[in-house]
Amino acid sequence: MILEEERAALCDHARRLAPDGLVVGTSGNLSIRDGALIAVTPTGVPYESLRPADIPIVDLSGAVIEGELKPTSELPMHLAVYHHATDPDGAPISAVVHTHSAHATAVSTLVDEVPPIHYMLATIGRSARVAPYATYGTSTLATAILPALHSRRGCLLANHGTLTYGSTLAAAYDRARQLEWLCQVWLLARSAGTPALLPGEEIERVVEKLRGYGQG
Repeated sequence: MILEEERAALCDHARRLAPDGLVVGTSGNLSIRDGALIAVTPTGVPYESLRPADIPIVDLSGAVIEGELKPTSELPMHLAVYHHATDPDGAPISAVVHTHSAHATAVSTLVDEVPPIHYMLATIGRSARVAPYATYGTSTLATAILPALHSRRGCLLANHGTLTYGSTLAAAYDRARQLEWLCQVWLLARSAGTPALLPGEEIERVVEKLRGYGQG
């Protein structure tokens, strides 16, 4: 079985989606790219029963190379990221996470960008834009996300959810959780009054600081 480790990692993270509040049921999808091959979650399979053998492997055109199950209906969106998105720091894009998290979806109906309520917005970039609505699983949606992802590591999808990417699945998944948390904080603050927001120059300062964050 090719990409066995990648398939197992997708199963592990897919099982976390619902407990982490990022999806309901079988919504959302994940993928990992290794060279010219992509492991991607299948469509309509309960995550709690997902096994590595259930994970389809596709090539960069979307053709199934190995696996019996159909890939996620959002495969065009994943392929668009791998073909056309560019990490702000030039890091490789090796994983994509798409969620239907409630707070981020709510925020996507209210604003064009996630308000800078907290400096962790910088994990996405200088801002997190909202891509315009398009029907799920379509090439129109796959095209619509690209301007929102320009120089960013994630975005909201209007009336739909979120998309994040990373050089590892763990990084992409963490950004999806951070984006949902940011949206939750803003909605909580907004429900109580008018939130104080951080200036753009502070977010840019943190973007620079995060480049040296961690143990290297």
